[in-house]
Amino acid sequence: MDAKEFREFGKAAVDFVADYLENIRDHEVLPSVEPGYLLDLLPKDMPEEPEHWTEVLSDINRVIKPGITHWQSPNMHGYYPTSTSYPSIVGEMLASGFGIIGFSWICSPACTELEVVVMDWLAKFLKLPEHFQHASDGPGGGVIQGSASEAVLVAVLAAREQAVISCKETHPELSESEVRGKLIAYSSDQSNSCIEKAGVLAAMPIKLLPADDDLILRGNTLRKAIEDDVAAGLIPVICIATLGTTGTCAYDDIDSLADVCQALNVWLHVDAAYAGGGFALEECTELRRGLDRVDSLNFNLHKFMLVNFDCSAMWLKDANKVVDSFNVDRIYLKHKHEGQSQIPDFRHWQIPLGRRFRALKVWITFRTLGAEGLRSHVRKHIALAQQFEAFVRNDSRFEMVAPQALGLVCFRPRGDNEHTAQLLQRLMERKKIYMVKAEHAGRQFLRFAVCGMDAKPSDIEFAWTEIETQLTALLAEKSLAARKPSNVSELTQHFQMHLASDSGTHEKSQ
Repeated sequence: MDAKEFREFGKAAVDFVADYLENIRDHEVLPSVEPGYLLDLLPKDMPEEPEHWTEVLSDINRVIKPGITHWQSPNMHGYYPTSTSYPSIVGEMLASGFGIIGFSWICSPACTELEVVVMDWLAKFLKLPEHFQHASDGPGGGVIQGSASEAVLVAVLAAREQAVISCKETHPELSESEVRGKLIAYSSDQSNSCIEKAGVLAAMPIKLLPADDDLILRGNTLRKAIEDDVAAGLIPVICIATLGTTGTCAYDDIDSLADVCQALNVWLHVDAAYAGGGFALEECTELRRGLDRVDSLNFNLHKFMLVNFDCSAMWLKDANKVVDSFNVDRIYLKHKHEGQSQIPDFRHWQIPLGRRFRALKVWITFRTLGAEGLRSHVRKHIALAQQFEAFVRNDSRFEMVAPQALGLVCFRPRGDNEHTAQLLQRLMERKKIYMVKAEHAGRQFLRFAVCGMDAKPSDIEFAWTEIETQLTALLAEKSLAARKPSNVSELTQHFQMHLASDSGTHEKSQ
């Protein structure tokens, strides 16, 4: 493929994507395929001879689109949003065109320095403490990771290595293996699965502490767990708090957790993968309370900032602790500008060596939408969630499970868990909207998350109509089934009662 053909293919692909996103409401949000569908539609071997790009694009329509779950559809309400925008898509294309691997400054100075710029822009936009900026006097700064899972793992690994170094200094009688065998970490039982997975990958148990009845983890619970573990000879390392838990978007009490962590020398990381978008809003000031006392935090731009996956921002109060933990230098990685204060080598801040030019799509998105455009987007999600919450509260057949939080509403039909499961099953079979369920204290409930590239009030009305009409149909079926005899013995009993009634009536008539 030469440049001329690339231009033709590229323009056709842009038209394809624009048409797809513009008409996304025409698609059922869930695909109607079975596992293995694509294996039967594609050849077992790659083609020996090149095929024209028009055939490839045609096959995307024929075999790929039918197997797509439409995450950018406003009828997607499962999980949390994974956003995108036209500027971000262009940024992704340009970064792929440059084709760089920016593991050090010399590999592409613009890649490193643009990341420094946009991470400081974002820190200011989210009103984070100044020490998280590269421009501050301290050793803090921000880096773009691929996902919250990577950011959490980096924090866990760095905290682990710092704890090992510290413990070996204070307890020289212990071997390194003995120290590592005593390490323990903490989080809430409402936290994301990636936190538990980080413990597995770091070979360090993470104790999931019970959140309070309001689904919030507080310092008193953490303090008791740490004191019990210290008494048992264990070494506390890190607490991973959450702002915007997966189930209900609950917010852990960062201030009280920070009190404990600072007193007991435990690293405090905050996973704000979803709720971090609220930091930018004055009406959500409470969300930022205590962030000046945490060691690190992460926020997914691909959830609220209209930047496509993968793009997760991570900030560190003292980046040297991560660099010291991860630094592996080879002669071929060195360059003469190493060590300059304003020019980090981000390979030391992450798990892999290579780095994508993610900062480019962030920069383009921020410039073309502006700070006010981004704030408006977050506020729109909140307003749409409030619209849906009003529908729930105005229908006595439903109940709220937790307070509406940002763009998430947690609710359920009144009654036992079977009602919730059966309602969701009907919705999934119809494929008009997509939600997932969660469970707390034995009660199953539905999570309605505002998602999609451009959700509107009419989309919320569409979703509510689908939900309430399917509940109406479900309850009608249950009522009808309750009035019908369900088995042979009931039919026999019903028939005998009918005969007895007829006999009595006949005798009276005699």
